Amino acid sequence: MNKPTRRTGLFLVITGAIFWGVGGTVSQKLFQQYAIDVNWLVTTRLLTAGFLLLTVQFFWKDRSQILGVWKNKRAAAQLIIFGLLGMLAVQYTYMASIKYGNAAVATLLQYLAPVMIIIYLILRKQAVLTRRDLLTVSLALSGCFFLLTNGSISGLSVPAPAIVWGVLSGLALAFYTLYAIPLLEQYDSLVIVGWAMLIGGFALSFIHPPWQMDFSSLPVEAYLYIVFVILFGTMIAFWFYIESLQSLSPKETSLLGSIEPLAAVLTTVFWLKEPFGFFQWIGTACIIGMIFLLALKKKTASKTTQPQKYKRSYRIS
Repeated sequence: MNKPTRRTGLFLVITGAIFWGVGGTVSQKLFQQYAIDVNWLVTTRLLTAGFLLLTVQFFWKDRSQILGVWKNKRAAAQLIIFGLLGMLAVQYTYMASIKYGNAAVATLLQYLAPVMIIIYLILRKQAVLTRRDLLTVSLALSGCFFLLTNGSISGLSVPAPAIVWGVLSGLALAFYTLYAIPLLEQYDSLVIVGWAMLIGGFALSFIHPPWQMDFSSLPVEAYLYIVFVILFGTMIAFWFYIESLQSLSPKETSLLGSIEPLAAVLTTVFWLKEPFGFFQWIGTACIIGMIFLLALKKKTASKTTQPQKYKRSYRIS
């Protein structure tokens, strides 16, 4: 396969980020308008997308890694933990936050993960607090305050369950990001994420089997939305993101990937007609500014520098 051009890489990463953001909004519509069960959607999404990603690995990349990861006992154990406490936790908490609130708030709260990682590394004395870190944390905290209160300290403008699940989603993503590093130094991203999705989907199948669903009551558009969430909002979004790294630097993909929360906010407000106050827009701007600040951060030679493969797996919404 020929290496994609820079123009192709830009198209892939921007399209993938938009699919990720819009996928959350479409999920919100499925929960609120068609009463789709969160457990069922997460289970089906993980199983289907995981299988498709491994299929891509089989036909277009090193197929020996698909089973090779299971021949290493340590890697296999790490993969199971990653699938349950990383992938499944991220997917479920994110979708639950959407169900109780909306896709815009859920996506923005999940993007607090980098700040949580910064705080964790500083507490573990694996990083030194810098002025940039202080600015990053300040933007995140200010953004959360305005986003969740709309500038009023008398009450929340977002349902409490949505906030709790959203913060848990950020914590899960932070764990997901840090725990994946050793695995991604040995194996391709498609292999690790594909298997992690299958593991998480299989585990959740015991709570809500994917075949237990009353499909007869769903209109045609609901099926189309489900296909979009699974195919475009998950599998293709991640595949495009990885492929963009063939012609773009990790910093560029991280920066352009920040289009995701913007896509989620815009589609939530203008398509689903969710109310968004003036101060919530300010909070959104703060969090997106934080993302840009992190993406533009120059690579250092410190022990906290992230390997390129780590950056490949950072966002899985």
